[in-house]
Amino acid sequence: MALNFNQYAAEGNAFLKEYSKEIGLPYNPERAGRILSAVLHGLRSIISVEESLQLISQFPMFLKAVYVNGWSIKTNKNKVKDLEGFIDLIRSLDGKTSLYDFESDEIAEDYIYSTFFVLRRYVSSGEMEDIRDVLPKRLKGLIFNHIFI
Repeated sequence: MALNFNQYAAEGNAFLKEYSKEIGLPYNPERAGRILSAVLHGLRSIISVEESLQLISQFPMFLKAVYVNGWSIKTNKNKVKDLEGFIDLIRSLDGKTSLYDFESDEIAEDYIYSTFFVLRRYVSSGEMEDIRDVLPKRLKGLIFNHIFI
């Protein structure tokens, strides 16, 4: 099997362009990329390693790369119980640009819901249900809700 990194890069760039439009940032793919990364890393930090592996088995290579970037399976899981806690978590994962990227809780919420909406294009509904089932009760709505922005 030959690895075609140029193809992965092209697919990733096309995805980022579409994702940027989906979340209302068509002219800011860099910001959209940071948002995507923060949301995926936030999810990764609250679900089990086993569930993460099942999830990313369905991702295209470019999404796998974003998901696993900087991942340490030895890290303790975050005890996030609600959407406000998840927003705080992704802001902390976004780092110095978080006040710019997630400028309000409402905007952060829109980005989170839109990200999960986009992920459903790549992940089976059964796997999305598995993810929902392991989330805390007040976060289960992340998986199948979508707010159009």
